[in-house]
Amino acid sequence: MIKQIDKIDWQPVTMPGAQRAKFRILIGRDDQAPTFAMRQFELEPGGHTPLHQHNYEHEIVVQCGEGVMKEGLDTHDIGPGQVILVPANQLHQFRNTGTQPLRLLCLVPIAIDCGNGQCQATPGS
Repeated sequence: MIKQIDKIDWQPVTMPGAQRAKFRILIGRDDQAPTFAMRQFELEPGGHTPLHQHNYEHEIVVQCGEGVMKEGLDTHDIGPGQVILVPANQLHQFRNTGTQPLRLLCLVPIAIDCGNGQCQATPGS
């Protein structure tokens, strides 16, 4: 299977606390992916994800833009070319501190349901 990224529609992140954030599922359950879902997030300047935690890990690639990642009580500058592991149950948030969009590639277990921008573990997973 091959898909063109720019033909995949963006959806708003609707989790409470998110601002100026959108995402699209590049590869997921509808593509019969057996293990992982690949998502792309974009935060507009000043935008951010909610400060949150969940019971699954995810891996992030910073594609473009500048920002910070809150991880527990720590804050880290992030930028293009960096990879990030967010362990399960780690309190975290991504914020765009730059003047251009901050774009992140994110991998999560396929057992995560990401409908309407809200990702939660599927029962029984």
